[in-house]
Amino acid sequence: MNPNFQAVKEVMLSRGSVKRYDTYEMPKEELDELLTLAASAPSSWNIQHWRYLAIQSEEAKQRLLPIAYNQIQVTESSVVIVILGDMEANKGARIVYDEDLAQGELTQEIYDRTLGQIDGAYQNKQYARDAAFLNASLSAMQLMLAAKAKGFDTCAMGGFNSASLVKEFNIPDRYVPVMLITIGKAAQPARPTNRLDLDTLVLETL
Repeated sequence: MNPNFQAVKEVMLSRGSVKRYDTYEMPKEELDELLTLAASAPSSWNIQHWRYLAIQSEEAKQRLLPIAYNQIQVTESSVVIVILGDMEANKGARIVYDEDLAQGELTQEIYDRTLGQIDGAYQNKQYARDAAFLNASLSAMQLMLAAKAKGFDTCAMGGFNSASLVKEFNIPDRYVPVMLITIGKAAQPARPTNRLDLDTLVLETL
């Protein structure tokens, strides 16, 4: 078996939702490395819809705690990453595509057509919101796998008051909270979970 595949397989199968953490102060360099890996995820048109709010201080965690319905992992973890989706991601497209054009990676014709497609799609507010969730979730999963590979554990959390989060942490209107991810050193292992078999999951092979 390919050793790279085996290593990735072990990371994926050993990842679980850990809710109790030992005390560990994560250095900025370590957190930056994880977020850099998370930000290498794929995205529609490569416009990178994800943004991160890192909640690491005890004061900020206490502010977050009631918003997350007093779930203890918020305060015990080393850091809580608020995964945000950019509903105006099209506004940053030119940053990406200007560089591609300058480096000769695409022609002016393709540049103009692609930016036109992006701006056209973002006239639809429902599409913009859906794309924010979809693409930010790709980055969130990559963050959890990177953390596990580096020896940390995580828990993806959907249980929080989105409106209160936005208000408490002054999150601009263009960003929608997608999930919280706690990261830290596990004090207790994740609870084992059953998985549906492929006969249930694969509706049809054509």
